[in-house]
Amino acid sequence: MFKILLIEDDATLFLEIKDRLTQWSYDVYGIQDFSNVFTEFSKITPDLVLIDIQLPKYDGFHWCRLIRSHSTVPILFLSSRDHPLDMVMSMQLGADDFIQKPFHFEVLIAKIQATLRRAYNYSNDQLVLKTWCGATINLEKNTISKDTVSIELTKNEILILKHLLDHKNKIVTREELMKNLWDDERFVSDNTLTVNVNRLRKKLEEIGLGQYIETKVGQGYIAKEEVALS
Repeated sequence: MFKILLIEDDATLFLEIKDRLTQWSYDVYGIQDFSNVFTEFSKITPDLVLIDIQLPKYDGFHWCRLIRSHSTVPILFLSSRDHPLDMVMSMQLGADDFIQKPFHFEVLIAKIQATLRRAYNYSNDQLVLKTWCGATINLEKNTISKDTVSIELTKNEILILKHLLDHKNKIVTREELMKNLWDDERFVSDNTLTVNVNRLRKKLEEIGLGQYIETKVGQGYIAKEEVALS
């Protein structure tokens, strides 16, 4: 689960954004002391930062400059200011994107997901490879391997497995899975999801892991974390 630091001093807007992002399974953190933003950033070690320009004590540019001097974490600006120089300044300071308020939440979530994909899924080897129940999942090659057996998965199957493994031992609803696949520009209906999960489970049975993806009737699916017996 990705951690997002939301540096926003408008309490109402902060809670609204936090609530919406939490629905998409992000962990959202806020700032308690706006004079010590970098200290709190260092403690939280977020995977992505959302930051407003107009803040108490020091503006967002100041904190972006400080964060970027110590970290390559993705930074997205949120601002009601519409002067082109603000956008230019944010890019020059190393921000990854600039989103003007008011914004549609769908645009915000799309930009967050795209930024996270660019920053982690394809450039960070530690996130390309996952281990589960004695098997290795290669998210770049769409394969799962155990012992000497390697199985190719479709794009839908690897996305489903990755999302379930991001929430090990927790129920993931069918709606959440369909949203996750839809965001990757693949429209997935309820019936299509069932077919894909069944195919994934059948492939996993070839390496003794089929039983570790459970169906929770009326709720969704769960990936168990126990080590499989060979």
